[in-house]
Amino acid sequence: MKNTITMGLLALILVGCGQQQSKSTNNTIDSLETYRPAYHFTPKKGWMNDPNGLVYLDGEYHLFFQHNPDKTTWGPMHWGHATSTDLVHWEEQEIALFPDSLGTIFSGSAVIDKDNTAGFGANALIAIYTNHSHEIEEQKTGLHQTQSIAYSLDKGKTWTKYEGNPVLPNPGIWDFRDPKVMWHDDSGQWIMTLATKQTITFYGSKNLKEWNRLSEFGEGVGAHGGVWECPDLLPFQTSEGKKWVLLVSINPGGPNTGSATQYFVGDFDGRTFTSSQKEILWMDFGPDNYAGVTFSNTGDRKLLIGWMSNWEYANNVPASTWRSGNTVVRELGLTKEGNAWLLTSTPAKEIDKVSKKEVDPKSVKVENEVDLSSAIATLLNTFDASFKQAKAVDFTVTLSNEDGDVLVFGLEKDKGQYFIDRSKTGDANFSEKFIHRPVAPRLTKNEGLDIRFLLDKNSIELFADGGKTNMSALFFTKKPFTKMTVNTVETSILEDFQVKSVY
Repeated sequence: MKNTITMGLLALILVGCGQQQSKSTNNTIDSLETYRPAYHFTPKKGWMNDPNGLVYLDGEYHLFFQHNPDKTTWGPMHWGHATSTDLVHWEEQEIALFPDSLGTIFSGSAVIDKDNTAGFGANALIAIYTNHSHEIEEQKTGLHQTQSIAYSLDKGKTWTKYEGNPVLPNPGIWDFRDPKVMWHDDSGQWIMTLATKQTITFYGSKNLKEWNRLSEFGEGVGAHGGVWECPDLLPFQTSEGKKWVLLVSINPGGPNTGSATQYFVGDFDGRTFTSSQKEILWMDFGPDNYAGVTFSNTGDRKLLIGWMSNWEYANNVPASTWRSGNTVVRELGLTKEGNAWLLTSTPAKEIDKVSKKEVDPKSVKVENEVDLSSAIATLLNTFDASFKQAKAVDFTVTLSNEDGDVLVFGLEKDKGQYFIDRSKTGDANFSEKFIHRPVAPRLTKNEGLDIRFLLDKNSIELFADGGKTNMSALFFTKKPFTKMTVNTVETSILEDFQVKSVY
């Protein structure tokens, strides 16, 4: 059965999964689906973690994902599958890849083999993934993770696993996984970026079947508080020529403990990635954005989806028939701040095409406090809001509901940091590792600031200063926020304040 994740009007029925999200007389969200978001993808049932195999083909975006269809906790991994034509509405498809004799199906990527380098057919859709074996002997020797491929000739509807799997055997290490593959024009080969313990190893291939080890990166640089996972290597055109960004997810060891994604800016010559940076850079400082990777076959656009959870408590977050969702699709950029290059992350422009202006851009004067509740009172936590300040001052945005739940975020200018406080937001004590007040540094030296935040049932995604500082955080309230106030330590003007409903 297919599952359509859609956004309709306030009376919203999600096709195929019996998810009815409607506005009741007391603003209570359907008790059985309390925390299911409206415009972030979630599976109709079961567990989900890392996004996999993101690829664009003939007008459709394909999202594959780590999936346990039988339970709401991590278990035997499959590749679930969903498609979208607009990056906002997702239709869940049949499971794409099932466990086999080589093991369960861990994370990986997908490419379009336009020139038939693998011999499966021109424009074949090819998945490259990790097989994870649970055989005792392989567990003992550390040979339990290998890389395999499968191909589809009908745009991802059905898959055939290559009879010669695995295409990349394990060299004898415990963590050997998450292949992200791209075509590198200058060297005329496929490049595999692979997580290997606490480093990244690069492999090259002409045909996706035979791989040669090229180089290794990561010794002595970056954060090493936990295992490295889910890498992605991305080229960007800049005013100073081509720059390369290497994304590396790490667990634990994030800036607010637990899971997070660091990045490195440098150069790649078809064999070796080099980076001279000394500081640790994070794509998202919030506790709930992990394992994010980008779509292939999207030209110059770098579109990323992350898993919206944290391994510190992912198996314990409140859920009903399903557990875990994704971030919104984000567009990545590279910009210079002083002498440093920073990765930026902002909501993909497609979300603007499905949103509706509730408050047109206007200036709002804040003298200590201003009540903006009328802008969000009926939107059931499904909105996109933004404002600017010509001169950055301390501010807090407070969201609350009739149950007394309070979510607060803002800027502490003297400390040079943003924060999100979810300590009094619904069920915040289901795990002692659920971080109550994550913080993030303000990375720009600009005098002014711009803020954008997206609310969707159980999550907030905060984008500050053009996406230089980002924070993603879950929360668990049974009723939506109907009140919003903004406080500042001195008189301030919120410029271009606007609210858009997202359905």
